[in-house]
Amino acid sequence: MEADESFKDEEQARQQGPLPPGGLLDLLSVSAVVLDSEGRIVFWSPQASDIFGYTPEEALGRYAARLLVHEEHRELVTRLFAEVMGTGASWAGAFPIRHRDGSTRLVEFRNMRLLDDLGDVYALGIAADQATLEGVEAQLALCERLVSQSPIGVSLLDTDLRYLLVNPALERINGIPAAEHIGRRPRDIHPFTGIDTIESALRQVLVTGTPLIDQYIVGRTPADPDHDHAWSVSYYRLEGSNGRVIGVANSVVDVTERHRSATEADRARRRLALIADAAARVGTTLEVEQTAQELANVAVPDLADIAAVDVLDAVLAFRRTTGPHEGPELFRALAVTAAHPTEATAAADQVGDLAAYGPDRLITRCVHTGQPVVVAHTGQEDLLHIARDPEAAAAFARAGVHSYVAVPLIAHNEVLGAFDLLRTRNPLPFDEDDVLLACELAARAAVAIDNARWHESVRNSAETLQRSLLPGRHPRLAGLEVASRYQPAQASCEVGGDWYDVIPLSGDKTALVVGDVMGNGIDAAAAMGRLRTATCAYADLELCPEEVLQHLDKITCGLEHYIVTCLYAAYDPHRRQCHIANAGHLPPVLIPNGKHPELLDLPTGAPLGVGGVPFHTVTFELNPGDRLVLYTDGLVETRHHPIDERLSTLLHILDEPSRPLDTTCQRLLHSLRHPDDHDDVALLIAQAQPFAAGERDAA
Repeated sequence: MEADESFKDEEQARQQGPLPPGGLLDLLSVSAVVLDSEGRIVFWSPQASDIFGYTPEEALGRYAARLLVHEEHRELVTRLFAEVMGTGASWAGAFPIRHRDGSTRLVEFRNMRLLDDLGDVYALGIAADQATLEGVEAQLALCERLVSQSPIGVSLLDTDLRYLLVNPALERINGIPAAEHIGRRPRDIHPFTGIDTIESALRQVLVTGTPLIDQYIVGRTPADPDHDHAWSVSYYRLEGSNGRVIGVANSVVDVTERHRSATEADRARRRLALIADAAARVGTTLEVEQTAQELANVAVPDLADIAAVDVLDAVLAFRRTTGPHEGPELFRALAVTAAHPTEATAAADQVGDLAAYGPDRLITRCVHTGQPVVVAHTGQEDLLHIARDPEAAAAFARAGVHSYVAVPLIAHNEVLGAFDLLRTRNPLPFDEDDVLLACELAARAAVAIDNARWHESVRNSAETLQRSLLPGRHPRLAGLEVASRYQPAQASCEVGGDWYDVIPLSGDKTALVVGDVMGNGIDAAAAMGRLRTATCAYADLELCPEEVLQHLDKITCGLEHYIVTCLYAAYDPHRRQCHIANAGHLPPVLIPNGKHPELLDLPTGAPLGVGGVPFHTVTFELNPGDRLVLYTDGLVETRHHPIDERLSTLLHILDEPSRPLDTTCQRLLHSLRHPDDHDDVALLIAQAQPFAAGERDAA
C-alpha cells in the first residue's frame, strides 16, 4: 500500500512540473560573486550590490581583495583564496568586508572552487548579511525549541494534508512515533469516526486562509484506546514570505479533564433540571395511574429509552402485610413509555395487566430487598430474568436493550412497587449517577402514588356510602315522570354531599328534593344521609315545603359546622300545582310545554343550618308536558365563568328541541361538566303527565 502511495506521489510530482520558489533565499538576500584565478571579479549578482553596495559596473574586472577587504585582512584573504583555488577545499565563515559607503559589515561566506569545460579555475563566493542570517537562525532555533519542547501537540501538513513535521507532544498524544506520521494523512493515523470532518476543516483553512481556533474533538487514540479523550485543536495556514502556501499547522491541547468536568457539570445540571421537572409534572392529580404515567414520562428520554411503573397488586388492594417477603409477587402494570417506536413496548407488561414474577426475577428482588437492581450490560440470561417470558426476552434483545435498572417505589417505609428503566438507543450503560437520579425520581413519585391510592380508597368508600344513601329506582308516580343523575367530582377530590330524592305522598302527591351539604368526604356523605332520612320523615307528615325546611334547619344546626342548601317541592297532579320553598339554593328551571325555559323567581332563603330565618312557599302551575329541572351548584358553577353566564348556558341547552328525560340529563352533564370540575352534581328532572283520579290505583 505504501509503495503504491509513493508511486502515485512520484507520478503527481512529474505531472506538476516546476513548483513556485521558496522564500528563504529571498529573505536572506543570498548573493553570488565569481572570481577568476587572479582574484578579479568576473560575475556579480544583483544581490551582491545589496550586500556590498557596488554596482556591477563598479565591481566587474576589479580585484576583489582590493575592493572589498580592508588592508589589514588582505594577506589572510589571499592565503585563503590560494588554498581554495589550489586544493579545491571550500571555506565557510563570517568575515568583515568594506562596504562602498566606507562602513564595515560582517558577511557570511561560503567559498568553493569551480571548473569550466576548458579546465579554467574560478572561485564562487556565496554571501549573505551575517546579521540577517543570525536573526533567521535565532528564529528557527526558537521555533524548533518551542515546537520540540512544547507540551502542546504541533504538526505541519503540506497542501496534500500529509504530515511534514510532528513534535514529541503530538507523538505522545497519538501514541504513534513521529517518523510513522511523515508522509501520511490524518485518516491514516486516527481511527476517529469524524476524521472526514477534520480533513474537511483542514482543507477549508488551506483554501480560505482563515484559521479555525479552539475546535473540540472527542475520541480515542492508540495512546489510550480504552478511554475517550478530548482535545482543543486549532488550524492555521502557513505562507512563505512570497505568499506561497506551505501547508497547514495544527496545534492540539489535551483538555480531557476540562471536558470531563464540563460533562459532569452538564450532567449535574440536567439531573437537577429533570428533578425540577418531576417536581412540577409528577403528582398533579390524585389518580394512581395518572401519577405513574407522569413518572414514566419524566424519565423518557433523558434518563432511559423505555420506562415502566409496576405496583404490587396487594398494595393497591391494601392487602400487603408487613415483614419479609420471599415468594413470588403479583404486579400490576400502571405505565409504560418509550422514547421511540420499538417492539420492546409490546413485549413489556401492558398497562392494567397483572403479572406474577418469581423470586429469581430482578423486579421481585428489587421489591423484596428495597434496593436498586442494576445490570449495566445485559446479556441473554439477564433478559430472561427481566422479561415476562422467553419470547419477550427475545423481543428485548432485538430491540437493542443493553442496560437495565429497577429501583423500588418506597413511601412511608412501605415498598409499593418498582420503577423499571431500559436503554436501547442510548449507548451508555446505566451508572451510579443514573441510579441515584432514578431513586430520587422514584422516591418523589412513590409518595404521590401512595397519597393517590389512599385518596382513591377513601374516595371510593365515601362514594359507595353516598350512592347507598341515594334513592334507587324511582317508584311509579301519579301524573309525573322523573329522571335523575348523580355524578361525583371528576377532578381528584373527595365526594361531596349532594343528593336528590323523589318521595311519593298521600293523595297522589309527590315531593321532589335536591340538596347540597357544603363540604366533602365521608362526613359530608353521612350528614347528607341523615338529612335525607329526616326529609322523608317530615314529608310523610304532609307539611308544607316551608315547614319541612324549618324542621331540617333545626336538625342541620345540630350537625356542627355544616351548612346545607335545599329545594323542597310538592306536586299535586289533581290541581296541577307545585308548591316549592328554597333554602339558599340555586333557582330551578321551569320549561312550560312549547315555551322557552325560565328560572323560577323564588325567595332565596337562608341555607339550612343558619337558624332562625323563615322560609316561604311559592306556588306555580305545572301542566302536562311542563318540566321542572332541579340541580345542585356543581352543574353550573366553575372557577372561570360568572354564574350568570353559566345559568344562561343552562337555559340555552334546555331550549333545544324536547328530548326524553334521561337523554336531557345526559345532555346537561356532557355539555356543562368538565374533567377538572371539583364538585359533585345531583340532577332531577320532572315532567307532568296527563292524570285522571284513580289512575295510579288502577296501575
